Amino acid sequence: MTQGGSRTAGAEVLSAGERRVVVRELEEADFEAMIAVCRRVYPTSKPWLTEQLASHVRTFPAGQLVAEEQASGELLGFASSLIVRWDDYAFDAEWREWTAGGYFTNHDPEIGRTLYGAEVMVDPARQRQGVGRLLYRARADLARRLGLRRIRAAARLRGYGAQAAECSPQAYVDRVVRGELRDPTLSFQLSEGFRVLAVVSGYLRNDEESLGHAAIIEWLNPDEN
Repeated sequence: MTQGGSRTAGAEVLSAGERRVVVRELEEADFEAMIAVCRRVYPTSKPWLTEQLASHVRTFPAGQLVAEEQASGELLGFASSLIVRWDDYAFDAEWREWTAGGYFTNHDPEIGRTLYGAEVMVDPARQRQGVGRLLYRARADLARRLGLRRIRAAARLRGYGAQAAECSPQAYVDRVVRGELRDPTLSFQLSEGFRVLAVVSGYLRNDEESLGHAAIIEWLNPDEN
């Protein structure tokens, strides 16, 4: 298994307004812009720390992807991931356990066969323009290139807070899967070929939109299954 790869990690696309977007590996020069995107997406939460991002790049550079508008160099979004041995973790483990407190020092490319999707984030001004889809497909390409069996992640149930008085987290997810409700995160992930494995509580305890609830999701690599 190799962690290598070219600096341009995914195919170029023409997004809205004929603007060319490229997915490539995260670099130190991107840290400030990436933190700024975090602040715009989660204005009430702490963004990634510079030392965490530096650890990601040192530990698994191929797994840290950014979407950049080619003409302007503007950072539009990013996807962060690491390789784990899935059996080392419980389904209901918190985000900080999956990510070693956000530093990815539990990255295990020797034994792990699962790419864990720690984060995907798109600048609010560039959402619904195909940037997130591009990042997800670049991540799937990475899993195939590295011969991994699957991608797993926790889908933060962003729409659950508004429905909590009406249904349980499990019932909410069931309705999203059936297409009766649309969740801003999970519905998109289902459209990208993911399936729901479990519903867990306490994933992000202070998240007001999801009330801490998440769905554990999985995409299977067709080359390895």
